[in-house]
Amino acid sequence: MERTEHNPGAGKPSYLSGERVRLRAVEPEDLAVMYEMENDPQMWDISNFIEPYSRQLLREYIAENRNDVFADKQLRLMVELRETSEVVGTVDLDNFEPRHQRAGVGIAIRRAWRGQGIAGEALGLMLDYAFGFLRLHQLYAYVPQENEASRRLFCSAGFRETAVLDDWIWREGRYVPVVLLQKIQLR
Repeated sequence: MERTEHNPGAGKPSYLSGERVRLRAVEPEDLAVMYEMENDPQMWDISNFIEPYSRQLLREYIAENRNDVFADKQLRLMVELRETSEVVGTVDLDNFEPRHQRAGVGIAIRRAWRGQGIAGEALGLMLDYAFGFLRLHQLYAYVPQENEASRRLFCSAGFRETAVLDDWIWREGRYVPVVLLQKIQLR
């Protein structure tokens, strides 16, 4: 496994703010965007959802969310455009393991904003935060093998494809493999 060195926060005013986007905590006014994104069946494969989320359930999540990765073992940040404050996606840490200093990472960008480099910038900010501020040793992601755009996104951010998990996701009447991608931080 090749290990990479990451330069957190280089030339940035904060871990969570870039040139075009910033990452921020979930707010009550994010309900409509979260409802749209969480209830998109095309996203369910990667999130393991099996049913739609109600507005009430999402309201409760927002109200009870502490945004404390150590307590919750997960962290959701909204991706918003700096210029307009429009929410264009989410980026998550999940399955956080403080003892092993690792977490899963996932990103979802609303359809209208895909293909514009926003995912790459948001993922880069999350890497800065995870490695520079949280001092994690490793991040990993599971991406369906056929999702070449997501695989390119993670590889361009320094992740390496380290395994293929056969028959991992049931999609449209068949099992499909996923690729495990990892990024290990040098200290």
